[in-house]
Amino acid sequence: MAFRAPPEPVRPYVREYCGYTERTPGTFRRHEFPIPQVVLIFEFGPPLRIYGADDESRFDRFPGGFAAGLGEATAICEHDGYQSGMEVKLTPIGARLFFDVPMTELANRIVALRDLLRPTERDISARLSDARDWDARFDLLDDFIARRIASARDRTHPARRAIRRIEETGGQLDIRTLARELGYSQKHLIALFRDQVGLPPKLVARLFRFDRVIQHLRAGSPGTWAEIAAAYGYFDQAHLNREMRLFAGTTPTTARSLLSGVAPPPSA
Repeated sequence: MAFRAPPEPVRPYVREYCGYTERTPGTFRRHEFPIPQVVLIFEFGPPLRIYGADDESRFDRFPGGFAAGLGEATAICEHDGYQSGMEVKLTPIGARLFFDVPMTELANRIVALRDLLRPTERDISARLSDARDWDARFDLLDDFIARRIASARDRTHPARRAIRRIEETGGQLDIRTLARELGYSQKHLIALFRDQVGLPPKLVARLFRFDRVIQHLRAGSPGTWAEIAAAYGYFDQAHLNREMRLFAGTTPTTARSLLSGVAPPPSA
């Protein structure tokens, strides 16, 4: 994998860049839990097969890459032993500026990049693939993202403040309190979020809280489920279990196993 920090002009809008090449002995699957960012994938190799966690009888492919908007469901990504490309995690506001469309068009959806980019930009994955090395690819990506964001109509200031407050509190900020802080009605705040984020603020807050739990598990940090629930603002362990079922489609124990790469016990 290759990493580089985003340049200063786009740093407020991009959580992470990475380039990757992965080879495995055979077919490989990965569960991608929902996160409070919009993910862009620029594919260089054979396109991934993407299954919904609730329906593994069908899959989609997006040659050249795709964008995954904010959503509340886990996806399963599969390849036959090889994949290569680049991944960008955009903040919700970064995605609103990058695509310059209402985020409801991406919410709970995975959309081919070619359907979201201008005709003159649809060769971006090929140009990234053809670049001489990872440094050249990051240079190209820096310029591509910066130009799109700079050309957008920026009307996101209120939503930007709201997202910052949700993130600062780890998703534990009451939405009535948030609306009062911003000087809006709850109805107006919900409409603002649907346009500029894609999901209502309460659901976005729950995604931020869920993501903190996933990062805790991914890091291998200790704690009983009751302790983890209390640490991240859940009412109790049963509340955490319900949220894990909704977002991950499985139990906390199985989610921990999937994140660690260890097969879950039969009773999970």
